[in-house]
Amino acid sequence: MRRLPPLGALRAFEAAARHLSFTRAAGELCVTQAAISHQVRQLEDWLGEPLFTRRGHALTLTRKGASYLAELSQAFDQIAAATGRVRESRDGPLRITVLPSFASRWLLPRLPAFRARHPEVDLRVTSSLDTWSGDDAFDAGIRSGLGRWPGLKADLLARESLSPVCSPALAKGPPLLAEPADLASVPLLHDQPRGAWEQWCRHANVSLDLSQGPAFNDSALVLQAAIDGQGVALGRLTLAGDDLRKGRLVRLFDLALPNDYSYWIVYTRAAAQRPDLAAFRGWLLEEARKA
Repeated sequence: MRRLPPLGALRAFEAAARHLSFTRAAGELCVTQAAISHQVRQLEDWLGEPLFTRRGHALTLTRKGASYLAELSQAFDQIAAATGRVRESRDGPLRITVLPSFASRWLLPRLPAFRARHPEVDLRVTSSLDTWSGDDAFDAGIRSGLGRWPGLKADLLARESLSPVCSPALAKGPPLLAEPADLASVPLLHDQPRGAWEQWCRHANVSLDLSQGPAFNDSALVLQAAIDGQGVALGRLTLAGDDLRKGRLVRLFDLALPNDYSYWIVYTRAAAQRPDLAAFRGWLLEEARKA
């Protein structure tokens, strides 16, 4: 018989060791911090070896703890892969949750190419602003963030930056829009969060009246308003890329404000083993490199 430690304690240790935090491990596993601490202690007692060095609330792995984490994570990945293969026949469609703006301005125009390459994949796309924590509602998500989703894997799709864009007709004038200060003479279109224009103005060293102009709660809407000639938008260049290439929008200045948030495909360890997700992920990364 295999001599195995308590499996719940192994899971608690692996999560705590990845995060170097009992609190974040508790959040990932939906238990209390005290439960994680108790299970880790139980595992250390069972092994007869300390796995963490504790200094107040700070955790570091011991040499044996770091070695144990590496092998344990690999074992969990193998379990996830084996489980994925067993479930493959009943996994059903590939369910993806996507930010509405990314879905309409970037993903939707490219989906026919994916379907042509992978007609065997039954892809179901849901457009939603709701956060997704890796529950069974979806197999993967396309989200904007810093790349850290505890318990999930994330691959970078595109970094984002912001720059003033408008319709070609508005850009021709009058009034002439030759430098940032000229934006004072045209309506500004506001995205959420509304403070982005203020940050760009500081970046451009220009002062504008930012209290005026319509505001939209979705980046796709503000880009469409700019295409329709309603004003100048501080466009997310990843989302505006197709409109810029096709001449529906033009950039007024080369000056761009880097955005801390980027676009990522996020998925669970178990879903990573699905052939249909592997096909979608590979295609998505390829398209992102070309964009």
